[in-house]
Amino acid sequence: MAKPMQCIVWGAGLMGRLLAHALAHAGHRVQVHDAADPQGYGSAARIAASMLAPLAESAITEWPVVQMGQYSLDRWPELIQHLPAPVFFQQEGSLLLWHRQDAMQAKTLVDKLFVNSKNLPPACTPVSVHADQLIELEPELSGKFQQGLWLPREGQLDNRQLLDALLQSLQQHKVDIHWYSALEMSDMEQMASSGVDWVFDCRGTGAKADWPQVRGVRGEVIRLHAPQVHIRRPVRLMHPRYPLYIAPKPDQVYVIGATEIESDDTSPASVRSTLELLSAAYSLHSGFAEARILEINTQLRPALNNNLPGIRQSSPRMLQINGLYRHGFLIAPAMLDAVLGWINGDTTLAERFQLMQKA
Repeated sequence: MAKPMQCIVWGAGLMGRLLAHALAHAGHRVQVHDAADPQGYGSAARIAASMLAPLAESAITEWPVVQMGQYSLDRWPELIQHLPAPVFFQQEGSLLLWHRQDAMQAKTLVDKLFVNSKNLPPACTPVSVHADQLIELEPELSGKFQQGLWLPREGQLDNRQLLDALLQSLQQHKVDIHWYSALEMSDMEQMASSGVDWVFDCRGTGAKADWPQVRGVRGEVIRLHAPQVHIRRPVRLMHPRYPLYIAPKPDQVYVIGATEIESDDTSPASVRSTLELLSAAYSLHSGFAEARILEINTQLRPALNNNLPGIRQSSPRMLQINGLYRHGFLIAPAMLDAVLGWINGDTTLAERFQLMQKA
């Protein structure tokens, strides 16, 4: 990338905005096309909890994702510092908690996390905590739980602040952005034939027609404003069907979610899921009873057939980046650096993280 290139980024969700920002910041000419709006309402990134928890995710995903998560934890502060607006970033660990009736299920998960942590740096080793130690970490949860697990190096950021700051960066770099631009692959190929160096397809589930392995996995997320709750760090709460998460954001906003449904249905959230999420929040802290429901959202997270991310070169000047699934914010910096290396002739990161897919 010794000389400026002409690049098209197709899709302005998390991956598209990050990539367009990095290219423009490096001095390249960038054009962005997205089928939705500047607020990102068509993107799964807008409703995400944006937790950065590689060890917690190791219980349900493959090791390359955990490696990318560890890599990205160090990269996020570097990326954020170049943005024109502040982005909430926190790395004070996360808590895994459970009620007494879920102790056996929790033990299985805790044992697995301790085993997985042996392959990570010592600073990532989880810490078993009892009631008095829980009070030190989260005073408002005192008396609710007798034991838990603290994952010390994990973190989170504010997804909407990040998306807005990335958009501001694109505007400052005078990136040519086209909203409500619903293009087909034939349109993009025609545009790419007119002197464009690279096209980056970051459309997520919008790319299903051109990457048949892409599918949508439905998620249901609730955002609450809870002035009576003061939880500092993300909490995962064991549940008979799945672990639920509660992630505190600035201004006493909390993001609550967990559901993963193999469906491309984007209709409103079900009563069952809504009741389960809200009941879990209340069981964690009674102050959620007086919280105000800001949003109940559904969105499709893009997944490939193995639930792992992938990059493939579908033509000499087009890279397709997809399959970030439920790990978008966790792995996005690693994906970004793998793509930037790829177009510079260095596929070291893509190979290390097993991202290379055949077109």
